[in-house]
Amino acid sequence: MSPVQRADFRFFHRLRVRWVEVDMQKIVFNGHYAMYFDTAMGDYWRALGLPYEESMQILGGELYVKRLAMEYLASARYDDVLDVGLQCQRIGNSSIHLIGGIFRDQQLLVSGELLYVFADPDSQTSRPVPPVLRELLLDHARGADVLRLETGDWQALGTDASKVRTEVFVQEQAIAPDMEWDEADTTALHAVVYNALGSAVATGRLLRHAPGVARVGRMAVRRVLRGSGVGAQVLQALMAAAQARGDHEVLLHAQCSAQGFYERLGFLPRGDRFEEAGITHIEMARALG
Repeated sequence: MSPVQRADFRFFHRLRVRWVEVDMQKIVFNGHYAMYFDTAMGDYWRALGLPYEESMQILGGELYVKRLAMEYLASARYDDVLDVGLQCQRIGNSSIHLIGGIFRDQQLLVSGELLYVFADPDSQTSRPVPPVLRELLLDHARGADVLRLETGDWQALGTDASKVRTEVFVQEQAIAPDMEWDEADTTALHAVVYNALGSAVATGRLLRHAPGVARVGRMAVRRVLRGSGVGAQVLQALMAAAQARGDHEVLLHAQCSAQGFYERLGFLPRGDRFEEAGITHIEMARALG
């Protein structure tokens, strides 16, 4: 197995070792490292912008583990914070080969090689890796953008924006449909993020609240991709559009559960909390420029 180092990876999944994962000597059982790689694969697909189950249905196949090889170099201990790196190394006709590394800071604890086969989900016979998936994996490994953001009016983006908003607000949060849709959609600038399969995964809209003041609203990210950075991409695009048209401030009504997300992007709370569509919100604002 070829040695790996942190510089070999551009994707990392972070975890903390729990008490149940260690033995009497407080070091991690060897079998748990395979679980760490498997857990990291879930975040790897999120980094690719692909809701796994839906994406496999679109691609017409399923990925099966063919081989997992690990080399143990040092032990992780209880309460260690570990970074699990994954990187696509090569793609065959029906196989996808990834390298992995489990690190404590800069120290490599376990190196791994993961071999997946793309196959028919019913017969489990191998199929060629679809070209779109092949290109996506190689683009990600090269550091290229794997998501596409578009801005435009409701006529251009409304169909895709409404799919994301329906899933998040109407279906997940049980907001009444007549409270979700309003005439402001027809005058707003909308942003929609698409993954490599052309599926919309996030959206938001920009309105003019007052002269020089923009208002962002209807920020929605599909549940399986939250925390992947796609929401920040939407918000930053809308703020850039507001600044380009001369606005000096942007405000929004944030669900209190998302307050930390907006604070990390420079927004500050303003005033008291209030109810909107049955959900507790707080107004937040940020200066532009």
